Amino acid sequence: MNEEVLTHTVSEDEAGDRLDRLIALAFPTLSRTRAKTLIEDGAVNAGGETITDPSYRVKPGIPIQATIPEPRSTHIKPERIPLDIRFEDDDVVVLDKPAGLVVHPAPGHHDGTLVNALLAHCGNSLSGIGGVRRPGIVHRIDKDTSGLLVVAKNDAAHTALAAQFEKHTVDRVYSAVVWGVPSSSNGIFEGNIGRNPRNRKKMAVVPDPRGKSALTRYRVVRQFGLHAAFIECELATGRTHQIRVHCTHFGHPLIGDPIYGRASTARRDRLTPEAAKFVKNFGRQALHASVIGFEHPASGERIRIESDLPNDINLLIENL
Repeated sequence: MNEEVLTHTVSEDEAGDRLDRLIALAFPTLSRTRAKTLIEDGAVNAGGETITDPSYRVKPGIPIQATIPEPRSTHIKPERIPLDIRFEDDDVVVLDKPAGLVVHPAPGHHDGTLVNALLAHCGNSLSGIGGVRRPGIVHRIDKDTSGLLVVAKNDAAHTALAAQFEKHTVDRVYSAVVWGVPSSSNGIFEGNIGRNPRNRKKMAVVPDPRGKSALTRYRVVRQFGLHAAFIECELATGRTHQIRVHCTHFGHPLIGDPIYGRASTARRDRLTPEAAKFVKNFGRQALHASVIGFEHPASGERIRIESDLPNDINLLIENL
């Protein structure tokens, strides 16, 4: 078996640090998530003793050894699914995902995913990067959200991009069509997000400290009477379903959202018959990842890419 063994001796300054954090700092090609997985898999020892607790506090002068196994087969079938590539080089791919495409395999979606398409597009280079089930994936957008997604093509790029997402230095702007019109033309939606205590399959704004802090900046681009508005949302944080949850919590659920998007009868009654019919048949949440900006993991150059609204959201706006 072709394994790689990495070694590092704990310095006085590093004493008392968490093992997973130390590994990520000592070996820049490994992300903290990857370090945690290696530790839990028994592939790390400290002073000759196997450690399986990522929070283990290291001692000065102790040698740390991490054994990197050969990339495991993903058992995910490459599929020739068309991809709208907006930017690509040896380190990253930025693509424009259509609505309806699942990002990575999961129960009920074992094939036909973005990962299947990426494996066909990039070949074996993605194996093992970011995890067996989702190689190369640094972040995700929901199946029925369209728009821009950045994917890492090697471990170093994955580590660098993951760090940017963790520090919230990635620019992410979403276009959305919501019920009602926010009272201010621009502002902030802020509230901790966690599991909905009444429905664990949904997220919700929950009291501190049960959720993770979340902040969304919004700007009203266009309003349609009092019943709907086209807005832009910029993520200051990146929590699960953040825009969908925040917009709903503050009284402006996304049109078409099957989980969070129920509209009041009064708002629906303000629609023309044609608009009401179009909205009823609109098959997804009206949400599009329209801008992504990040520091290139190799060159350090700031990359910013924009995506036009897809046809279905343009038609929704026309009908409204």
